[in-house]
This record gives sequence, structure tokens and C-alpha cells, in this order.
Amino acid sequence: MNNNIREIINRAPMSRFQVGCVAICVVLNMLDGFDVLVMAFTAPAVSADWGLKGAQLGVLLSAGLFGMAGGSLFLAPWADRFGRRAITLTSLILITLGMLLSAATQSAGQLALLRVLTGIGIGGMLASINVITAEYSSDKWRSTAISIQVIGYPIGATIGGSIAAVLIAQHGWRSAFLFGAIASLVMIPIVIWRLPESMDFLLAKQPSRALDRLNALLRSMKQATVSQLPELATIDRQYARGNPVQRLFAGGLARSTILIWLAFFLLMFNFYFVLSWTPKLLVAAGLSNQQGITGGVLLNVGGVIGGVLFGFLSSKLRLKRLTAAYLVITAAALVLFGLFASQLDMAFTIAVLIGAFIFGSMAGLYALAPRIYPAAIRTTGMGWSIGIGRVGAILAPTVVGFLIDGGWKTADLYYVFSIPLIVAMLTVLAIKEG
Repeated sequence: MNNNIREIINRAPMSRFQVGCVAICVVLNMLDGFDVLVMAFTAPAVSADWGLKGAQLGVLLSAGLFGMAGGSLFLAPWADRFGRRAITLTSLILITLGMLLSAATQSAGQLALLRVLTGIGIGGMLASINVITAEYSSDKWRSTAISIQVIGYPIGATIGGSIAAVLIAQHGWRSAFLFGAIASLVMIPIVIWRLPESMDFLLAKQPSRALDRLNALLRSMKQATVSQLPELATIDRQYARGNPVQRLFAGGLARSTILIWLAFFLLMFNFYFVLSWTPKLLVAAGLSNQQGITGGVLLNVGGVIGGVLFGFLSSKLRLKRLTAAYLVITAAALVLFGLFASQLDMAFTIAVLIGAFIFGSMAGLYALAPRIYPAAIRTTGMGWSIGIGRVGAILAPTVVGFLIDGGWKTADLYYVFSIPLIVAMLTVLAIKEG
């Protein structure tokens, strides 16, 4: 019966309830896009207000990423024990508190600690909403739904950045954090009201009132109800015991776990190099400060385009091959960017191309990871994949800084950073889906 329920959802047209569920996850990812980058938006004003040195500002910019890694590695796995919806709500409360208290901080140390707290919430929520999106999507639309969810990040960053610029100019940098807190607070009752618990969690863990909750979900999706819960499959019993992280290496999953971790690490290493350093490197290559900022904005614009395109193609092509193709094209675009970084029109055009394919590659990994793991450990698997990726995200800006101090030129950096993407492509092709 377990498999029958899942097969019905996989093959049936998506109901309005399922579409609404995905829409909420997209909005939550839009909030994440703003919350992650709010420190970058406010950095000049915060630095001027408190007279911060470069190293102090660097700590503030990195603190959120440290928190996100911690949230993905240590908060997200609790979703496989207490439910994806419960951890999403917990994470949203942490984000709201972190943003609200950040607006009242009086020192860089306080703000750094609160950026870690906010990051923990973001990291915990990302894994859960990705799994919920995957589980409430049909086979036909799953990769498309995840792609749309992923592009919520650049949309939120772009819209939120525009709002933050106005708020900071009129009311100071604290107002940007207050805006983020209010936006997150508004989503709490919406999540309580309309975001369902993972159906696969109810089937795999069978918590209190699981049958009633399952039937309520089936009715919402216009599907027939069931008279009893299915017997737990042998594989679900196996993964219901033991340390949740150890379970990622049990039952033949070790190879795929290591490969998906490596793919996330390599891609996020490149992703945060591109997003963090491109504006500054464009200036180093001869463009103006404003042109450098424009290049950074175009990366996010390209990300929206690329995510939509990936979603369309993923409903027609095999996911692993499409993701591998996106990674190779991103690598080629980095090489081209190195060649033409000092030529304004070419640099801007290639920036859109890089944004399109690097965000599309990210959508591919987010869609691929849930396919590897059974329901009982799916959020743990997703959380640790993202968390290992965040380690790459933390390392990338620092590594590039050392290389620049060592005399590396803009073109050389983009040439070298294309290589990990080729390795990531090979890694993706070697992954065995569950």
C-alpha cells in the first residue's frame, strides 16, 4: 500500500493543494535569498556606522554561511524524527528572531552571533522545504517544481535587494533587518495554516494520528482515502534505527552519499566564488564600480532565466544528464568570462550565461539528492548534502582572497575555477539514484 499511495501521487495530475504547497516553499526560499544576502546589502552602512576594518566585515559576511552549514548538518536531520513541517516552523522562528534582534544590535560581535543564529534557521529550513517540494510533486513536474523553488533564491535576493536599498537610504541599515523579520513573521501563520507535513514522513515514521493526517492529505489532493496504514517496508525499518548520519552510508548508499556530497561541495565552492567575487574582479579587470555591481545583478537575473529553462527541460530530459550538461556549460562560460572580463558588453552577456547555468546546475543537484534516499532519512540526506556544500561556500571566498594576494589575475581565477565543475559533472554521472 505504501508504494501504491506514492505511485498514485507520482502519476496523477498535481492538485491545487499540491501546487499551493510548492508555492509556499518557493516563497520561503525567496525569504532565504534576502536573508542570506542582507548582510551584503547592509555591509557598507554597517561598516561606516561602526568603523569596521576589512577583517571584521569579513567575519560578518561569513557568519551567516557558518550558521547555514550548521543548520543543514545538525538541525535538518531532526526533520526525519519530528517531521519536515515541524522543523520548517522551528527554522522560520529562528530566522525571525535572528533578523529582529539583528536590527537592535550594538556591536559587530553581537551581529555576528545573530547572523549565525539566522543562518542555522536558513540551513535547517532549506533541506525540509526541498524535500516537501519533491514529495508533493508528481513525477512529471518534480524537477520543474524544484527548479522553480531554487530560483526563488535569486528572485528574493533581487527584489529584497531593491527594497533594502530604499529602506537603508531612508531609514538606515537596521530597517533592512527589520523588514526581513517582518516578512519571516508573516510566513509563520501561513506555514501553520497551509504547509502540510511530508506524506512520506507519515508513511515511513507513522507518528501519532498518522492515519487521520494521511487521509486528510489524500482528501486535499482529491485522492481516495485508506482504511489503515501500510505495513512499514523492510527498508524503512532498516533506516528507522541508529544514528541518522550513519544511515546515509547503510544499505549500499555510501557510494552515492559520497558522490552527492562531492558534487555539492564543488558546485557551491564555484557558486560562492562567482557570486562573492565577480563584482570586485570585474573592477580589477578595468570596469567601474557601478559596472561591477551591474555584473553581479546580471548573475542573479541569469539565475532566474536558467532556473526556468532547467525546469522546462527537466520534464523532457533525464535529470542526471541535464545537470551534467549544465555543469559543463557553466565551466565553459567561466573560461569565456576570463577571456572577455575587460570587455563590457561581452562580460555582461557572459555573466547572464554563467548565472543561468550555475543556478540551473544547483537546481539539478537539489532535484537529484532526494532521489537517492528512502523517505525515512531523506531530509538528513538533503541536509548533509547542503551542509557539505556550505563548507565549500565558506572556503571559496577565503581561497580566492589568498590567490588574489598572491598575484593571480582575474582571467586565471576563472580558468582554474572551471576545473572543479568538470569534476562535479563526472561525479553527477556516477551517482546511482535510489
